[in-house]
Amino acid sequence: MTDYGHDLLFGVILTPDAHTPTGALDLAVLADEAGLDLVTVPDHPYRPDYLEAWTLLTAIATRTARIRVLPNVANLALRPPALLARAAATLDLLSGGRVELGLGAGGYADAIADEGGPRRTPGESLDALSEAVTVIRSLLTPGQPVNFDGVHHHLRDARPGPAHPHPIGLWLGTVGPRALRLTGRIADGWLPSATRIPPHALADANRVIDDAATAAGRRPADIRRLYNLPGLSGDVSSQLAALTLEHGTGGFLFFVDSPAQIRALATTVAPRTRDLVAEARAQNPPNRERAR
Repeated sequence: MTDYGHDLLFGVILTPDAHTPTGALDLAVLADEAGLDLVTVPDHPYRPDYLEAWTLLTAIATRTARIRVLPNVANLALRPPALLARAAATLDLLSGGRVELGLGAGGYADAIADEGGPRRTPGESLDALSEAVTVIRSLLTPGQPVNFDGVHHHLRDARPGPAHPHPIGLWLGTVGPRALRLTGRIADGWLPSATRIPPHALADANRVIDDAATAAGRRPADIRRLYNLPGLSGDVSSQLAALTLEHGTGGFLFFVDSPAQIRALATTVAPRTRDLVAEARAQNPPNRERAR
């Protein structure tokens, strides 16, 4: 069993349906008012039936007061990392420190190429993701101008900024062994989906991340583990508590499409899960030296 000791986060994944453009915005406002922690939207810029993710997140941030926003996950094949870093810093500044970054290598190679993006092999996409994390982190960190010569991304005397209120987390949506090792080496968080990494596969995936983190001189608990889950149905508190206590999952994001699901998550599932985890931790405290 591995409990990294993180405070639990609960949030939603909203469908950015262009046919009902205010629908996701209204649900995000409700999630904020209900006391949830995170609101996220998928990033598929090649889909005209979807609202553009970053514009929608900006609108959500301006309509909400406390909830954090992030793309789930940003398609780096179509979003230059330097520009994404500036956009994230700007929105973090405007929102009072409520932005995190979910990052992905970019699937759907044909759709990306059709939009004018690069056609990369899976290995090239992962290399580009690694470089993008370096670029983004460099421009989010105050300091001297940055130079970076990568295969896919470059910086020439690029000045970091704008200054923003809080450290923006870089959470990677990774799956394969090589990508998981990258997460352990450089990421602030891991953001898989249950459709790609089902619960029975979490232990092996976490082991790969932990080994890579240790080899890089990091604590395994330096990487927050989150989980994208299908739509909420019933009280799943005991299942979520088990995921925290057995696999270290520190955040749960649900695909939702109704106010009722948001209210159930905020008023029933989240508090019950927190209570179950708190009770278990009182009996068997996590190693706080490993937790962040």
